[in-house]
Amino acid sequence: MSAQGLSKLHKTLLDVMEQPHSEPPSIKELQESIDELALYKERLFQDVVSLGKKLRLSQKKIDATIAEHQELNRLDEVMSQLVAQRNAQQSKN
Repeated sequence: MSAQGLSKLHKTLLDVMEQPHSEPPSIKELQESIDELALYKERLFQDVVSLGKKLRLSQKKIDATIAEHQELNRLDEVMSQLVAQRNAQQSKN
């Protein structure tokens, strides 16, 4: 998924989360979003690691960069929210 695709997905997710009166997303929709975000996160993670290695950074510095990477951290937050929402919906069914 491109950065533009992620941005569009992120906006859609925010729109859904901000509309309390609308129909909640289905378990399938939530899982698809989780899966797409997980794939994007893995590609971004690999890009950061690859760039760190090209720059000949130490593993410690690469790890620190990953730990402080805002987009990776935000992806973790959004995915956690989606997983919690999916699990809550599954427990209702």
